[in-house]
Amino acid sequence: MSEKLNYAHVRNFLLALASRVVQSKDELNDMDAACGDGDFGTGMYLGFKAALNAVEELQSEDIGTLLTAAGQSILSSTGGASGPLFGTFFIEAGRAVKGKNELDLSDLTTMLDMSMQKIQARGGAKVGDKTVIDALEPAVASLRASAESDVAVPLALEKAAEAAKQGFESTKHLIAKHGKARYLGAQTLGHADPGACVIALILETLAASCGTKPQD
Repeated sequence: MSEKLNYAHVRNFLLALASRVVQSKDELNDMDAACGDGDFGTGMYLGFKAALNAVEELQSEDIGTLLTAAGQSILSSTGGASGPLFGTFFIEAGRAVKGKNELDLSDLTTMLDMSMQKIQARGGAKVGDKTVIDALEPAVASLRASAESDVAVPLALEKAAEAAKQGFESTKHLIAKHGKARYLGAQTLGHADPGACVIALILETLAASCGTKPQD
């Protein structure tokens, strides 16, 4: 297992993530249908398919450039609110690690924290609002705690992935306060937030990438 993630690790992570999100189109649409328009999965399919192509075509050794390219592809190919949200996530992550060809735990923490702050600044969401923040904030907090305790990168990412998963699961017990779902009020109880699901997938795939030998 790696103590740092290099360019090949991050590239493989993005390719694996894009494939998983593309394959999850119907599941995400079904999740969104309970509290929204039922097209979230289709938007994610288009966005991450574009990101997959961008990552495959990019010739670089700069992790920041790689993440930014993925984010810009999502932003330009996904409609509604999800394009700007997940586009911002990866663009801001790329900005945080621009010029780097490997990432330690401090870099990973800063990367996700900056993404979260930008998303919150754009939409004003906080934990408890039934959004991506319910999965992202616990993951960032977990990474920060691991960094302060000098936890090894593989274990730190596993802990963060579990925190994100628990945060995603918690959205089933929340009333939506953002987006179109907020108009449904208590009707949103019992249904998980699809955006938080994607955040959980991101952390789970990132954790898995650390334990996999990268292919150049």
